[in-house]
Amino acid sequence: MVADLSQLVKAYDVRGVVPDQWDEPLAELFGAAFVQVTDADAIVIGHDMRPSSPGLAAAFARGATARGADVTLIGLCSTDQLYYASGALDLPGAMFTASHNPARYNGIKLCRAGAAPVGQDTGLTEIRTLVEQWSDHGLPATTVTVPGTVTERDTLTDYAAHLLGLVDLSGIRPLKVVVDAGNGMGGHTVPTVLAGLPLDLVPMYFELDGTFPHHEANPLDPKNIVDLQARVLAEGADLGLAFDGDADRCFVVDERGEGVSPSAITALVAARELARNGGEGTVIHNLITSWSVPEVVRENGGTPVRTRVGHSFIKAEMAEHGAIFGGEHSAHYYFRDFWNADTGMLAALHVLAALGGQQGPLSGLLDRYDRYTGSGEINSTVADQAGRLAAIRAAYDDRDDVRFDELDGLTVTGGDWWFNLRASNTEPLLRLNVEARDEKTMTAVRDEVLALVRA
Repeated sequence: MVADLSQLVKAYDVRGVVPDQWDEPLAELFGAAFVQVTDADAIVIGHDMRPSSPGLAAAFARGATARGADVTLIGLCSTDQLYYASGALDLPGAMFTASHNPARYNGIKLCRAGAAPVGQDTGLTEIRTLVEQWSDHGLPATTVTVPGTVTERDTLTDYAAHLLGLVDLSGIRPLKVVVDAGNGMGGHTVPTVLAGLPLDLVPMYFELDGTFPHHEANPLDPKNIVDLQARVLAEGADLGLAFDGDADRCFVVDERGEGVSPSAITALVAARELARNGGEGTVIHNLITSWSVPEVVRENGGTPVRTRVGHSFIKAEMAEHGAIFGGEHSAHYYFRDFWNADTGMLAALHVLAALGGQQGPLSGLLDRYDRYTGSGEINSTVADQAGRLAAIRAAYDDRDDVRFDELDGLTVTGGDWWFNLRASNTEPLLRLNVEARDEKTMTAVRDEVLALVRA
């Protein structure tokens, strides 16, 4: 019977419930298909702390070696550590993780050599087609006479050294920092990366546990940083950091226990990366980051480039423009010197360097980068996404004081506000983001649009 991969293979990765939607025999087929599509003679594989991850990674390796590819296993790692290995070893890679999803899920993030992305338009569709065919008819005969080898390699120390070589932390003042790893891979990477820095580190939930006993490892949801916010205040800490399950995203809490907008972090890091590159360079940002981001980029001599939401679009624009940095509202941060891949850990090091390089609190430091009021992302369930988007376009169409663009969904811009409304690719949702120069205007625009969406 042909496996139904329509709910398993997403736009950018493979993700589903184990064993209901996929299992180790299917993972083995994915390994064989990955080698065939990439024409790789060697690959690198890592995995997170979920109970199903080691078995799935081993099955993928069996499929890869059966098609003749040598496999380097780096074991437990964060997703950005896998990207490091792919870049440093110049090998295609596979990371077994479901990121911030609940424990019953698992998935695969795939990349070509040099951490180049594999998505629907860059190989994932072909991989899906092969796995579907093989799940029905079995693996075809291969001309491979000698299977590939399997070796193990620890890359954590080298990964940490690479990151620390990209940010100057030599002169920072002592800081007290609370880190919530959410029982995810931050508990594995943070102690090594931050070792030796003048930090009083207060660890929270560093025990690797893929059942996530304390809270979901998804800091984008405000309820999952409540513990961190309380601990920052209780400890009198300078800041807090929260990592998601595979530790490729990092969220920041200031000394007041207030969550910091990822747009503010994008602007801060952009300014630092531009300074590091002589005040020149292109910075990529998606269309729902704050107006602050392109403003700060221009003020610091750079060129902002606006793109669609999603890491494949960011990475494509990074490569096309030779950009030095890119940021998303979801706390994904991309660096030219990290093979255009995303690493929350490197963004965290920039925040520590910026805060430790001056005497004021984090909230004061970020004031210059956090200039507007945003709604955050608000989801509405709708039966007809296209129909509702068209209705909202029509509702604003006769106004002379607004501008439209449809780069990604519908963006409507007024004099001192904007909103973007996008359809989810996987759920019957419309996602709304609103920003304005003040709270009153933002609230008015938000409520007006939501009333139209939910009519």
